[in-house]
Amino acid sequence: MVAPKTTPLPLPSRNPLPLSAGQEQQVRDLYYKRVRGYCANEIRDFASCALNRTISATWACRTQRLSMNKCMIGHATQEEQDAAREEWFASRDKRIEEREAKERRKIEQEKFHREWWGLPQGEGQEGKGDSMTKEQ
Repeated sequence: MVAPKTTPLPLPSRNPLPLSAGQEQQVRDLYYKRVRGYCANEIRDFASCALNRTISATWACRTQRLSMNKCMIGHATQEEQDAAREEWFASRDKRIEEREAKERRKIEQEKFHREWWGLPQGEGQEGKGDSMTKEQ
């Protein structure tokens, strides 16, 4: 008997690419920002109630705290995490362009610095410290 070929099951996430720890942190930050954006009014109400209070904020601001927690728990879903991940992947090209532009500005500034101070146009810092050894 020949066993029928089975197709692999699809991955549970819509974005199955593994990310580094730093990239996961960026996705998580974006996720938290989105959830806080949905609950901005509740957070603002709780913060204004808790202003200038210490221990008494626990019972004085109970309704605002419960309202804020309910809102945040209601929006902290796997779908929201997936949406944050999709947004992170969508803005990936923009981040790459920004990084490349920053690198170009850095090279231009280094070139200007070398021209201004009359330094050699070498790739590295070959001449650094050579004057000390030549004087001896």
